[in-house]
Amino acid sequence: MAKDLMINGATHRVDLPGEVPLLWVLRDEIGLTGTKFGCGVSACGACTVHIDGEAVRSCQVALEDVTGDITTIEGLGTPDAMHALQTAWVDHQVAQCGYCQSGQIMQAAALLAQTPDPTDADIDEAMQGNLCRCGTYPRIRAAIHTAASTMKNAG
Repeated sequence: MAKDLMINGATHRVDLPGEVPLLWVLRDEIGLTGTKFGCGVSACGACTVHIDGEAVRSCQVALEDVTGDITTIEGLGTPDAMHALQTAWVDHQVAQCGYCQSGQIMQAAALLAQTPDPTDADIDEAMQGNLCRCGTYPRIRAAIHTAASTMKNAG
């Protein structure tokens, strides 16, 4: 099936079977490898992207079901500046192995778009489906609070 996808502000035409997961479209067809394959069953969150601002697990979204604009980790910041979450991630030294981090950041960005000043409970609830084998959850929470403060002060 031929389909035009708006990804990170650019149109990409793909011609693949409709049942191909969005994850593989992004990684193998478009070449955006920041979105990671983790479990393939929507249990780990490594493949999280946004469709029209909503965090979704790209391993479980079929190409034929994609409607709306897609944002991946590569499209979160700008060419000139990282997103506040990306900066906070670096400042708090969140990443250890780093594998889950693009999914963590994308989930956190969706949270901050909905809840600009989240509590610890808000963060824990929103982030519960994103697993980090390294256990950096306290740093993730701190980075989200920092990014929320930065975004609040900037806007």
